[in-house]
Amino acid sequence: MKQPPESQPIYSMAIAAELLGLPPATLRLYERKGLLTPARTAGGTRRYSAADIDRMRRAAALQDDGVNLAGISKVLDLEGENAALRSVIDSHEAGDDPQ
Repeated sequence: MKQPPESQPIYSMAIAAELLGLPPATLRLYERKGLLTPARTAGGTRRYSAADIDRMRRAAALQDDGVNLAGISKVLDLEGENAALRSVIDSHEAGDDPQ
């Protein structure tokens, strides 16, 4: 069976909450605080991707470690920037960069 792309929004809020072991209210709070922006169906229903699930899982772990929501936002942003920079470096080292 073919797996959907990691960025494809396929999970409803109820399924995402169940996968994460979090109440739906926590997912809404993360959205309100700007930690993620789920896709919406034409009817306005939230849909989460596997990447969203991973991001929320990381946010929940940071919150369990005592990091506040503002700190979680900064950590997630910095981790994203770090991953992007590592990708550029890896591409450059592999000779994929024409410069």
